[in-house]
Amino acid sequence: MTQGIGRSGRCGAAALLLVLSIALPSQAIQIERVISPGGIEAWLVPDHTVPVISVSFSFAGGSAWDPEGMAGLAELTAVLLAEAAGPYDHQAFQAHLEDKAIRLQFHASVDRFGGRLSTLTDNQDEAYRLANLALTQPRFDAVDVERVRDAALVDLRRDLGTPSALARRAFYAAVFPGHAYGRDPSGTPDSLAQVNVDAMRRLVVERIGLDTLLVAVSGDITPGKLGPVLDRLFAGLPARAQGLAVPDVTPAHGGETIVVPRESAQSLIVAGQAAIPRDDSDWFAARIMNYILGGGSFSSRLVQEIREERGLTYGVSSFLAPLEHASLILVSGSTVNARAAETLALIKAEWRRMALEGVTGAEVADAQRYLTGSFPLQFSSTGRTADLVLQMRRFDLGLDYLDRRRTLIESVTVDQVNAVARRILDVDALTVVVVGEPEGVEATMTVPRSDTRG
Repeated sequence: MTQGIGRSGRCGAAALLLVLSIALPSQAIQIERVISPGGIEAWLVPDHTVPVISVSFSFAGGSAWDPEGMAGLAELTAVLLAEAAGPYDHQAFQAHLEDKAIRLQFHASVDRFGGRLSTLTDNQDEAYRLANLALTQPRFDAVDVERVRDAALVDLRRDLGTPSALARRAFYAAVFPGHAYGRDPSGTPDSLAQVNVDAMRRLVVERIGLDTLLVAVSGDITPGKLGPVLDRLFAGLPARAQGLAVPDVTPAHGGETIVVPRESAQSLIVAGQAAIPRDDSDWFAARIMNYILGGGSFSSRLVQEIREERGLTYGVSSFLAPLEHASLILVSGSTVNARAAETLALIKAEWRRMALEGVTGAEVADAQRYLTGSFPLQFSSTGRTADLVLQMRRFDLGLDYLDRRRTLIESVTVDQVNAVARRILDVDALTVVVVGEPEGVEATMTVPRSDTRG
């Protein structure tokens, strides 16, 4: 969950949104390492074509750090940080943000707690001041806490009515039993009710520390000016966080087929197993393998076999999901209940064929062209650029990663892709979750909808 500008309709906010949508120049992106006088490091992509600055930052300690019985704490806290701070109640804080066309958002992923600040260059001083207040003096006023909690409960109940949410919860609970990754970040109605202001204040104290801070900046600012800005933006934060570490975990060995009954004309299938971490030397071979298997839209094998050849689904896809303490490869797709068993069998057949028979040179070349050609399109705004550079920092990819990425992809061979397919893909290790009324699917476990945990 994120918090936007606040009140809508002001010209300044509309102008900022328009500017943020403008693509960055097409020339190669250059990243500069900046160290503030106080020792805070940031990676900067200068871009003076538009008067906008975007700052993305995060700290260790996302929703996986939520205490037992209080799932959803990180997400609720993230929203409330941008509601009110310092001397300003909700109405006053949002007015200050909107009057200066400042976008301040906080968010919690499973592993990180962070935010993004976007501002017009002329208003940057006020933006840094307000963001610092949110980080160091959040108010957590009772009226705001209950309003945000009520909104989260509405979102949660709506989410729990969707097949995708039911499948996600059942899958992660199955592959990460007893681990924080097995809890849904959004929590449950019961866990959200347990979240209180004391817990939110503990989260801020325990998880927000300079020792785990990562910062990336893009836009209309020079390295010389950014250094002092970093010290102002993060002034007052403790030198070290106090949070508990999340242990590494290996996804539980699969073979289970879990059915979550739901009245529906279609069945949603989600399946997955352990994969490789982002820092593995075979990462790009795995990216290419996944593109060929199910990550390449209409060119992927799963789409060709299941949608194009047989018309069983509107969409099926696979993707790699590297977390900080585990890694997965997953596939998802939906079909009519009567064809669920056939669709699942085809997914498993392609999984097995990729592992046993491998890929062709033409498939690898097509994947390489896509992965190199589409990448620059991701740098479509200062905000997206800052987010992408922050991910480079999170996975320790190196300051020269953008210069090396094309070569890393183009140097992957067919033999390397086939080797990683044999290494990762094991159809017998798949954990399968089917939500709906699937015909012909033999379940090893049935999970009533009311038992799907958060």
